[in-house]
Amino acid sequence: MRTKREQLFTKLIRKCGAFLLIMAMVLSMAACGSEKSGTTEAAQGTATTEKRADDVTIRIGSLKGPTSMGLVNLRKAVESGDADAGYKGKYTFTMETQADVIAASIVSGDLDIALVPANLAAVLYKKTEGKVKVLSINTMGVLECVTGDANIKSVKDLAGKTVYSTGQGTTPEYALRFLLEQYDVKDCTIEFKSEATEIASLLKEDATKIAVLPQPFATVAQVQNEAVKRAFTLYDAWSELNVDSQLVTGLTIVRSEFLEQHPAAVKTFMQDAAKSVEAAKNDTEKTAELIAEYGIIEKAPIAKKALPECNLVSTSGEEMKKTVSGYLKTLFDQDPKSVGGALPAEDFYYLGE
Repeated sequence: MRTKREQLFTKLIRKCGAFLLIMAMVLSMAACGSEKSGTTEAAQGTATTEKRADDVTIRIGSLKGPTSMGLVNLRKAVESGDADAGYKGKYTFTMETQADVIAASIVSGDLDIALVPANLAAVLYKKTEGKVKVLSINTMGVLECVTGDANIKSVKDLAGKTVYSTGQGTTPEYALRFLLEQYDVKDCTIEFKSEATEIASLLKEDATKIAVLPQPFATVAQVQNEAVKRAFTLYDAWSELNVDSQLVTGLTIVRSEFLEQHPAAVKTFMQDAAKSVEAAKNDTEKTAELIAEYGIIEKAPIAKKALPECNLVSTSGEEMKKTVSGYLKTLFDQDPKSVGGALPAEDFYYLGE
């Protein structure tokens, strides 16, 4: 028989065992609860991240001209809260008259997406070491030579003349200089002005002056002075050359960091922008009213007349890459500094992967 001391010891062991078993069960349940809680929190975190991606407001910058004209339907729908228009993203809009202001805002991070001259996009890619990407082409060949001088009918006729233009250091300058070189015009003087409206005013006073203006300002100049006519388009003059490229006027770019953080929002913008461009083409009367409302052109009738000449597009993917790379190669061969000193690498082109 066990002694009384042995019996007490046995009871103590049993109690300790039961206590340890209960503690193990409690700890096991707690671990399961924590594991489930962790899973829920992770799922909630993912959901929150996705929600933020959907809800992000994209800051868009564009120039006063064709690129902004393509966005006016989108801008109006967003700013008026018109959910029935069918646009899905959230945006704020900034419009400037000079490309360097837009460029500075992209570099500083104050804008997420910008619509800029084609060559400037390449320059920014180089300066920021790849921190911008091109999403799409937004305008093709909107530059025109306008004048009241009936002797000006082609690029060759600019020999010995002074031509007024905007866009020093961007597409208008490099496109014009390229054409002058290709057509062997060596004695044409280019005088730059900061705004297209300033040049339109010069032509209003003296129709014999010669200018290269983008649409819609080329139309504005002709309306303000009926003696001013279109002499030729730079797009046509470019196309007549035996070069493997087209004249691209404007590109839509995005900060690479923003694209990485919000790819869904960027894709939504591309869809919304394409929808807005189609609306501009299909409903010129409504779009013209919005162009006047946003101060791009003073009067809607002039905007309506200019819209068909603005060559608004929304070209992305492989077609965009082929067209843009060909254009930039042409500029590079003429003057490497026009594209920042070197052609952009493959990662410059966002193909929608």
